[in-house]
Amino acid sequence: MLRLSQIKKMSSIDTVIVQSLDCALYQALVQHHGQEHLVCDEQGQPLRTRSILSMQAKFEGITDAPMRLRHESAYDEMVGQPLRQGSNRMEVPLGNRDLAAR
Repeated sequence: MLRLSQIKKMSSIDTVIVQSLDCALYQALVQHHGQEHLVCDEQGQPLRTRSILSMQAKFEGITDAPMRLRHESAYDEMVGQPLRQGSNRMEVPLGNRDLAAR
């Protein structure tokens, strides 16, 4: 786990991942040197928000690393169907993060 204050001091972050946990619930991870780390607040609790825009605002001024939205569906099975062999993970880049201009 990495705190936001630790991320601010790091020289390079590969990617910030906004992971969709549930309808309108997101948490943050960062990729640093090929490893993923959960981001937590200064109290050590996982950093969670109710909107993607709110999560982007948390990282404003901390890092300019690209952000991606990650979603994995828990509802990928149907009754009587075989189990999926691979992952259903989807990742898409998030656009402009210049929130100050909005």
